[in-house]
Amino acid sequence: MSNATPADPHQLGHGEIPSDQRGPAPKRIVVGYGFWIFLLSDFIMFSAFFAAYAVLVGETAGGPRGVELFDLTLVGWETALLLLSSFACGLAGLAMIADRRGLFQIAMAATGALGAAFLCLELYEFTHLIDEGAGPSRSAFLSAFFALVGCHGVHVFLGLLWLTTMMAQVQAKGFREDIRRRIACFSLFWHALDIIWVALLTVVYLLGTAA
Repeated sequence: MSNATPADPHQLGHGEIPSDQRGPAPKRIVVGYGFWIFLLSDFIMFSAFFAAYAVLVGETAGGPRGVELFDLTLVGWETALLLLSSFACGLAGLAMIADRRGLFQIAMAATGALGAAFLCLELYEFTHLIDEGAGPSRSAFLSAFFALVGCHGVHVFLGLLWLTTMMAQVQAKGFREDIRRRIACFSLFWHALDIIWVALLTVVYLLGTAA
């Protein structure tokens, strides 16, 4: 038999529930906490890619350097498309709060279109570099470059798949509580991709062309 004694109501703070009467945390908190852990683990993974790039950026094996390869005009368009997609994603979140299903779908479609355009430009950049003989096997620098930027591109692609799933769920089921949680997690993920891209823009492209 347990020797635990019930909590003395006189020793509890105002409005505090005794520990033996507390239930599990709300699902909203559990999901949010778990997703933040996922995002932090993703940031740790990208930190490893950034560290590898920083070590290998000078290892060109006699091949081209970033200043000879990177087109800042193209990168500027990529940046604009991704930032605009993040803005559209924010509008989708506001539409969800206002229970405007039609506006939500339009904003999410704009987010997806801008994200897809970003991916198209990134694929063009990769194929152009490979056609010029600057593929990932050319040097350790280019291997690190393709791994880092390509990993971000894969995340954008997966985000687009998630986005279409959210649009389909809202269309079929509306703004149920569980769907609202998923949309909130998607928004965090999409905005995190913007943060990583700004770091990429600075470390890879701007510093690379300034060298």
